[in-house]
Amino acid sequence: MFKIYTINEAKEWDEKVVSFSNHDIYYLSGYLKSFEIHGDGYPVLVYYESDGLRGMCAFMLRDIADEKWAKSIDKGQFFDAVTPYGYGGWLMDGDCSDEKLKRFWKEYEIFMKGQKIVCAFTRWCPWLKNQDVMRGLSSIIDLGNTIFIDTTTVDGIMENIKSKDRSTIRKAVKNGITVKLSDDPAFFKEFIEIYNGTMLKDNAEEYYFFNSEFYQSIIDDLKGNWLMATAKLEDKIIAMSIMLFCNGHVHYHLSGSIFEYRSLNATSLILYATAMYGAEHGYKLFHLGGGVGSSEDPLYKFKKSFNKNGDLLFSISKDMFDLQTYNMLVEIRKKNDAKFVQSGFFPEYRSVED
Repeated sequence: MFKIYTINEAKEWDEKVVSFSNHDIYYLSGYLKSFEIHGDGYPVLVYYESDGLRGMCAFMLRDIADEKWAKSIDKGQFFDAVTPYGYGGWLMDGDCSDEKLKRFWKEYEIFMKGQKIVCAFTRWCPWLKNQDVMRGLSSIIDLGNTIFIDTTTVDGIMENIKSKDRSTIRKAVKNGITVKLSDDPAFFKEFIEIYNGTMLKDNAEEYYFFNSEFYQSIIDDLKGNWLMATAKLEDKIIAMSIMLFCNGHVHYHLSGSIFEYRSLNATSLILYATAMYGAEHGYKLFHLGGGVGSSEDPLYKFKKSFNKNGDLLFSISKDMFDLQTYNMLVEIRKKNDAKFVQSGFFPEYRSVED
């Protein structure tokens, strides 16, 4: 019925992932490994197979005993689960009849509770629309839109860009900016400097600063699935982006630029050049993500400029497997943390201070 694969079973894990025709980068063991290094939890692949229906979902498991307020809880006593940074959610294959899906979900809830997993937070894949299969079962909330570039044809890329933004790209080329994509790990050293500088300039939260081991994991554990896009003005690198590639899809992973050169629109040229590379190499879609907090903010509008018809619905889920334990954990947090404020965050016992 259900089986959990751990990071120590990476070969078997990835064999299961690639057996699904619609798999993507966010399900591969190597992707989750980098976020284990970052401190997001323990990577697992939950796999299901029964009576003509298969499914899989990758999670980071978090031990609740690791929280400062949870000293009365033993290590390994309770966990919660979250899909890794980016996207994920259940991928189903086979007989997806209502009857089979309902049986799957009921068994899933029992299984997760049996594994001492109290609840799960899921970010679904907008381009796969995998949330739609689970409507009525998972507690799905539609938040906003992300943006994709259609890379099925080279000609279609420029056609979908708004006219004023086409001019921006042409101007970047005229200004002498060049873009190359490379799998040379030597570029990571400069990327880290530029990326961290961008995060500092943008007053980003501490979470968005990654250590050198995180980047080394991308190099080693996602070999063949990443390229570094580099924008140069003459011999100076002024913007860089890590792009991820998997199963016909390209993903805009991490990016940074030198503030003094932002007016030259190097990042716009990076995205255009990556889309062109994708089209020329058989990739069908380039997913850019959305705005901060799924809002239609300047970041969303920047991405939207690359495809006026590129909106994809982004959804999350908040699924409960053990309500009694969940409520107990909220009470423990209240008792042990004088600053705790219930804010609607999920899970509530992990609410963070503003």
